[in-house]
Amino acid sequence: MNQENKLRFIIYLIYILAENWKKTPVQVYQILDKTDVLDGYVLPCYDTLHTLGGRYLIEDISDFVKEKNIWHRI
Repeated sequence: MNQENKLRFIIYLIYILAENWKKTPVQVYQILDKTDVLDGYVLPCYDTLHTLGGRYLIEDISDFVKEKNIWHRI
């Protein structure tokens, strides 16, 4: 597992979520940090997730964040 590839994937993920959620990349990072999406889901599942399309990733991560119910805090 190449750390540089993981970092690029996370940056890609943050930017596609920011565009879809109509938030800044900083706001998206805060959401992902508060919900433990990056460390608890994206990084452990990187091998699978990086092969999926952007639309699926947006839906998957959005559902996860909605379950954590933190939209109103950001």
